[in-house]
Amino acid sequence: MRLDTEEYAYSVEFMCGRLGVSRSGYYDWRSRPESATAQRREELKLLVKKAFDMSDSTYGHRRIQAQLDRWGVAAGMELVRRLMRELGLVPCQPRPKRLNLTQAAVGQVPDLVGRDFTADAPGEKLVGSGSRRESHPPAPTEPCVTVSRYTALVTLITRNFGTGANVRTFPGIAA
Repeated sequence: MRLDTEEYAYSVEFMCGRLGVSRSGYYDWRSRPESATAQRREELKLLVKKAFDMSDSTYGHRRIQAQLDRWGVAAGMELVRRLMRELGLVPCQPRPKRLNLTQAAVGQVPDLVGRDFTADAPGEKLVGSGSRRESHPPAPTEPCVTVSRYTALVTLITRNFGTGANVRTFPGIAA
């Protein structure tokens, strides 16, 4: 960075005196070529930018560092992280593509059962599964049969123990 004395209110002599630096040292520093470290960092910035662009802005510092290793360029993970910060490179992690079943593009779902669940009015057509008589919340398209607790208990007992089971033999069940 070069300081032009016209832009600033203080002269070079004043600033060098405040900082304890000689004027000749300041001008020597200003005309000095870039250090080897600074040159290497600039080259690494180009490679980091290239790897980041090749990944469609999705790679973070770990993957960029792995890509540099594959290219045969030695660079530490922290150096790559700092260079990405200096360049303002922020990875954008794309979300996985999820199919949304509520989209209109899905189309009609085939009727594999072949039953008609439509009714003219609520409560006219009650449809159950046939094999089970349990109380479960109705689906929007399928009204269900609400069964009393006693009927569900008898069904459960007969299903598990056969028709010869006596309700009075089970603890906690009043006849």
